[in-house]
Amino acid sequence: MEESTMKEGKLMKKGKAAANMMDRLPFEVVVHILSRLPLPSLLNSKLVCRGWRTLIRDPFFISKHLSNLAEAGNDPSFILESNWPIPDQRHFIDFFDHSEGKVISKKLPSSPMPMYLVDSCNGLLCMHDTSRSVYICNPFTRLYIELPKLIKYPTLVGNLGLGFHQKTKEYKVIQIVFRRKLRRVDSSTTSTTSSESEVQILTIGSPSWRDLGTIPYRFIHSKTKALVNGRLHWLSKPNRYTTASLLVSFDLETEQFQEVPKPDCCGSERCLRHLMVVRGCLSAGAFHENDERVEIWVMKEYGAKESWIKELSIGRYVPPTLTQQESRHFIYSKRNLFVRVLCVLKNGEILLEYKSRALVIYDPQHQTFKEFTFPEMPRWFKIIIHVGSLNWLHH
Repeated sequence: MEESTMKEGKLMKKGKAAANMMDRLPFEVVVHILSRLPLPSLLNSKLVCRGWRTLIRDPFFISKHLSNLAEAGNDPSFILESNWPIPDQRHFIDFFDHSEGKVISKKLPSSPMPMYLVDSCNGLLCMHDTSRSVYICNPFTRLYIELPKLIKYPTLVGNLGLGFHQKTKEYKVIQIVFRRKLRRVDSSTTSTTSSESEVQILTIGSPSWRDLGTIPYRFIHSKTKALVNGRLHWLSKPNRYTTASLLVSFDLETEQFQEVPKPDCCGSERCLRHLMVVRGCLSAGAFHENDERVEIWVMKEYGAKESWIKELSIGRYVPPTLTQQESRHFIYSKRNLFVRVLCVLKNGEILLEYKSRALVIYDPQHQTFKEFTFPEMPRWFKIIIHVGSLNWLHH
């Protein structure tokens, strides 16, 4: 008993000595080091000493940490959500040290109520609950706010997007609800339908949503959204019977929609399937029907049609995780319709999502596929890129 007490006393003295040594480091050095750590390491650093804990909670430091993460060009991190078979399960996956063969996975605490992942921006999540209320939250600080109720269709959550404009320093949430509109050509002709969507927007900090009217677009599922140059981007299909697609942007500053030029790859046998951001550039995954390959196209100079280039093609692959029945369906269907390019890693490898069931790392140099898993990985999931940060809203 006495020996145990003596050991505890020695450990406490060592801990205090380490904390005192850290306290003696120059403030600028501490800020420089801590502001460049990935979030899991930063959270552990709060336990070192009281001074570091106070610093890490400071809004100026949090802003600097977020800025450094954006400028460093590190491999991305993700939030992976699953609501089956266990509801409200979320994991944080960080590829920060992927070049050294390390990937961090961390299970996040459950929400105070069942929530569904919508979007992510600057370390903040946009989510909605079962009653269709919309929230902004930080999954690490567990701070959250409920947004004002929607003006139109309050019980319907359409295509939601969260964005931040660097110039105005404003966060905005946009909702786009597709409405099929009947239109009668003349008294002797049957009615036809036209595709249009109604748009509402909320500047976070404002008391209510604003109605932006209607747009002649029908946006594909929200997973195709990308935020580049202060603009949100979606793919739009004129109707469900065509493979043709339009590329449409929304400027978060001017609140105007505009069509963006597509690469020449789009045609009767090729079409854009989803959007992503590659090294800061607007990029798209295109499906080639003839050989079932996924092509990655990158717009090197924003807005310039001629700057689109094809970076690479990805061939057929069936992840082992898929069950025998699912694999058979995958093999005999247009399988790459179910493949989504998530990102291009710093070492040139590609992270792919297969049918919301499997994550795969593709090595284009050796043309090899390797399935990525982690402890407690769910069988069904939704995944979005998410910057791990302590960022919060200050308005």
